Amino acid sequence: MSSTRARALEAALELVGEQGIRALTHARVDERAGLPKGSTSNWFRTRDALITGVVTWMAESEREDFARADPPVIETPEQLIDALSGMVASETGPFAARTRARYALFVESAGNPNLLQPLLDQRAVYVEWATALLAGIGAHSPSEAVRTLMAASDGITLHRVTIDPDAPIRPVIERTVHACLD
Repeated sequence: MSSTRARALEAALELVGEQGIRALTHARVDERAGLPKGSTSNWFRTRDALITGVVTWMAESEREDFARADPPVIETPEQLIDALSGMVASETGPFAARTRARYALFVESAGNPNLLQPLLDQRAVYVEWATALLAGIGAHSPSEAVRTLMAASDGITLHRVTIDPDAPIRPVIERTVHACLD
């Protein structure tokens, strides 16, 4: 990928994460990325094309982050609680802007299947991973339990990136994992 294009997409993702979807304009992206005026529109002619590019970029970046990570061994409920608590802490700490951008993009793309698909594809990878982990630690119905786990994880994540950045994570994840095993 061109470094100019990558800089534009990273700047666009930052803008959405910090200021919301309304802040996403070609001119603001150029300014944020330190690019000459018109650079972003060379890659993304319309605002919809820019939003699609940001959605795809975010999904690709998250997959790359996940692939580079040294996955923890998860064979017990405690290990799953530790891993998920750590993920939520990362998503609401160092990656909070990206997390806010993801939520904003989900809302923006709700009526547009082309925009929504990369986000759903990314979510499906996470659901598959979490379902396998739940099965591995003894959940009786992991495909049903994963919905509970996702809802609780999304809830605490959204809560922390919007109104209470210091909300305790572990108690929520701990209760949820134990509920998934019942």
